[in-house]
Amino acid sequence: MSEKWLDDIKWTSDGLVPVIAQEADSGKVLMFAWMNRESLQLTVETGHAVYWSRSRNRLWHKGEESGNQQVIKDIRLDCDNDVILISVEQRGGIACHTGRHNCFFKQLQDGEWREVEAVIKDPKDIYK
Repeated sequence: MSEKWLDDIKWTSDGLVPVIAQEADSGKVLMFAWMNRESLQLTVETGHAVYWSRSRNRLWHKGEESGNQQVIKDIRLDCDNDVILISVEQRGGIACHTGRHNCFFKQLQDGEWREVEAVIKDPKDIYK
């Protein structure tokens, strides 16, 4: 397969593109992360989400430690070619490192951020 599709993306100066992971069945936004060319290409080749971890400065195969993998159902590029939306099957039901279904569990209520979604599994039991 030609790599033209990778060249069509407007990468940041750091060589990254923002990625939104959305649950295929529910349409719920699970998380936000970054990909570089290699991680996006691996995502396409393997059918599993592979991100670029800025904090670890390395590829991050989603679920490599937790087992909560994201199986790719669809990949879309926005109108400006600078944001990717992936539709995924979230294996294990947990997308967030806090042990929740998704990363957007804090809701603004009366000027304060409140946690409105429960922890499914304690992170201490997920990550060794």
